Amino acid sequence: MQRIGLVVSPGCSPISLAAMSVFELANMLTDPPTYDLHVLSERGGQVGTSLGMSLTTEPFNAADAYDTLIVAGGLTVESATPGLIDFVRRAPKHARRVASICIGAFVLAEAGILDQRRATTHWFYARDMQKQFPKVKVDEDRIFVNDGPVWTSAGMTAGIDLALAMVEADLGEDVARNIAKKMVVYHRRAGGQSQFSALLELAPKSDRIQKALAFVRDNLQKPLTVNDLADAASLSPRQFSRAFHAETGQSPAKAIEHLRLEAARLMMEQSRHPIDTVAQQTGFADRDRMRRAFLRAYGQPPQVIRRNARSQMDA
Repeated sequence: MQRIGLVVSPGCSPISLAAMSVFELANMLTDPPTYDLHVLSERGGQVGTSLGMSLTTEPFNAADAYDTLIVAGGLTVESATPGLIDFVRRAPKHARRVASICIGAFVLAEAGILDQRRATTHWFYARDMQKQFPKVKVDEDRIFVNDGPVWTSAGMTAGIDLALAMVEADLGEDVARNIAKKMVVYHRRAGGQSQFSALLELAPKSDRIQKALAFVRDNLQKPLTVNDLADAASLSPRQFSRAFHAETGQSPAKAIEHLRLEAARLMMEQSRHPIDTVAQQTGFADRDRMRRAFLRAYGQPPQVIRRNARSQMDA
């Protein structure tokens, strides 16, 4: 079995445990179970969390071998103890993967593990991390980053996405998809996805408008009209347009373009599909229309964004 160790410190956020639930569910779907799960701390015993509850932990030991070691984060950046830094610094000698959730990345950085590597953390702390650790190539706009044997995730629920990606690497896409379904995760986010989601920015309040936006997300490759979205929301076109603008501050057409841009940029950065294919699959119909949308939104054409993403990966 693969030993998974989650390292916690006083004040850690309990949401980091959600990442361990991914591995727990993987064990339910595999026979025999794949993962041996441990919650670790420097001294073991009870460790207080940011919610005031305590976690029962095992003391970590430099001699113990873990396939995957994950450092949990808290709500604020605190100085790590010398014992924790030393343990994490030694981890790559024994572990196949070393990872962090949220601001746990600061511990990896302080241990020197992130030097000359790409990494991410919660967007609120990303620039502080870059200033404090200039040798780290901080990518503040990513859900998670996998740079060789080192994995880092953005804040809060991004730890779930990181763990799902690890399970997919170990056990395949079908197992990861089934786990996401069991966890009622809205959809599995790829590491390259921005921490700033177009759907989150729209922030619709009513179920009807949320349902219409979900319809858009699932049908980006198709021509979409106000009538289509109104039907999905069970409203008349006039009622829908008025309600949509009131809740999102945007017209339906502008919102559709933003969602298409987000999907197209992700495909440009993470796939090798021809530009024409990306344009068709994200509903832009042709590359010229997609190029104009990219220039309006990002100030760069799709080819440049793909080239920059590949240069970062190569680096």
